[in-house]
Order: sequence, then C-alpha cells, then structure tokens
Amino acid sequence: MPETREYDVIIVGAGPAGLTAALYAGRSMLRAIVLERGIPGGELLNTEIVEDYPGFEHIKGWELAQKFDNHAKKFGAEFAQETVVTLEKQDDGYFIATCDSGVTFRAPTAIITSGGTPIKLGVPGELEYAGKGVSYCAICDGHFFRDQVIAVIGGGDAAVEEADFLTRYASKVILVHRRDELRASKILQKRLKENPKAEIIWNKVVEQIDADAQGLVNNIVLRDVITHQTSNLEAQGVFIFVGFRPNTGIISGHVDHDEMGYLKTDMNMETSIRGLFAAGDVRAQLTRQVTTAAGDATTAAIAVEKYLTSMRSGAQVPEIIGTGGYSA
Repeated sequence: MPETREYDVIIVGAGPAGLTAALYAGRSMLRAIVLERGIPGGELLNTEIVEDYPGFEHIKGWELAQKFDNHAKKFGAEFAQETVVTLEKQDDGYFIATCDSGVTFRAPTAIITSGGTPIKLGVPGELEYAGKGVSYCAICDGHFFRDQVIAVIGGGDAAVEEADFLTRYASKVILVHRRDELRASKILQKRLKENPKAEIIWNKVVEQIDADAQGLVNNIVLRDVITHQTSNLEAQGVFIFVGFRPNTGIISGHVDHDEMGYLKTDMNMETSIRGLFAAGDVRAQLTRQVTTAAGDATTAAIAVEKYLTSMRSGAQVPEIIGTGGYSA
C-alpha cells in the first residue's frame, strides 16, 4: 500500500519562490513539505551571477540558492526529493500530491511554485555556454555585455522588447528572426526599428553557438531558411526568447490561467481552486525575477496560515472573489 504523509501545506518546487514559502510557513509553525525533483534552487542554479537581489551586490546563483535553502531549513521546513506527477484536490477538500516513487502527500493547502522553463533552441553550444554568453534573461544579464555585440533570437513581444532593452548596454543588438516579419506588437516593432543601435536579420535560424579558447561566446552560425546557406555572426552575447513554458501540467482539474498557461491568482496568490496558491514564475504577472518570486511566496505562505486558521477555528472560509482567493 503506497505511503501517505500528512502536512499542513504542500509546496511543489524549490526555486526562490518555493524556498521563501517554506521559510514563511516554518515561521508560522506550519508543517510544510517541499517537493523538489532535483537540488533546491530552481533557475538560480542556471544563473552564473546575480546582481539584482537586494543585499547582495554580486553573488553566484548557486550560492544564493544555498542561502535560501539553509534559511528555510533553519525554520523547520521539510524537504523531499520527489517528482510530483499530479496535484489533485479531493472531495474532502484536501490536496493529494502523487509522486513517481509511489509516495503521496496530503494537506488541506498547497502552494505551487514549480516555475517555468525557457524554451531552448536545441543547438550545439547552447547548453555548454549557458552563463558564458548564452542567456534567457535580459534584465538579469544585460549589464555583463556593456559595449559588446548582442544577438537576440526570436520575433515575438518578449524578443523585441528585450532587444530594445539590451541596447542600453550593448554597442549593437542584432535581432535574428526565422521569418520575414515579426510577430511582436506594432508599437514594439516600431520602437526597435527606430533604435539606431538595433538591427534585424530576417529568415535566419541558429545552427550553432561557438566560443573562444576561454569558453566565452564569440560567434553564431546562422542558416538561411530560404537558401539554406550558412553564415557567421560575431557576437559576445546570445539572448534567446523563443518562448517560456510554465510548469503547470501536474495540476488535475481546471484552474484559471492566461493564454500562455500562467496561473491567475488574486491578491492573496490564491488560484481559482480553493486552498491552492501559486507563486513565482508559474503565476501570470508583469515580470519574473527572484525578488518577485520571493514577494509572491511571502504573500502565499501568510495567506495559507490565515486560511488554515479559519478552517481550524470552525469559521467558514471566506468566499471566493475574482479568480480565486478570499476576502479579509
């Protein structure tokens, strides 16, 4: 018979949001379990240097992740290295997290902090040089490329907007798009096309990313989708914006989300499923940074404590408002 473990709150994912939620749940004396398939840290583990988290002018991504992890454990958060297959709300109001190991976790509340995954190009050099010239976050890494040439890959709103943003650092930004017209909104296109530091290369796809002897990106091999001829583009940075996929597939049942699949929440971070909260990159919002992930998770964990207090006192949990959540 599969083992079932009981908690006050199940936290799915151990990136900055999950670790912050665990910290605040622990401070509220809640029995919290954090389920993470790998090493705690999330996208921080794929970030070479972090310079935009308050209090740390310059810190390695893995080091900041370790500090988050240690801080959460200090307040009693429990961790299990498990891959969650499904998270489902039962008829009794409790959530069941079923893991591929066969172990299940049961709690009256859950916080999903499973983040999202940048869609990769899948070309040689992309993974090898991540953090050494290849990036998926302009705000995080743009300043590392002052007065250098940056290539931005993509043609949607994110690619065009971030290309324009990167011109404040780079000597030149070259947008590489596989079609002969952009998918981005007209206003974003106009802004980029009028930027003297920006250039657009049409009908090209990336075949390979090369680096110098020190392992730093210095060249991109492009292929023309019409002629199939290849050419070289010298650049010190490659920013890839071909999509970002929120990790929400584990949730059983319908939960409100936007057109990209990001979860909609109310001001308490509660989703349209009562007792299910969301924080970090998995949530629909303006920007996705370590600071916003931590802020979301702080709110979610405090809201969970209030939700549970209402349940235990015998009071009726306040009614849903908006896309989810409860009024004060």
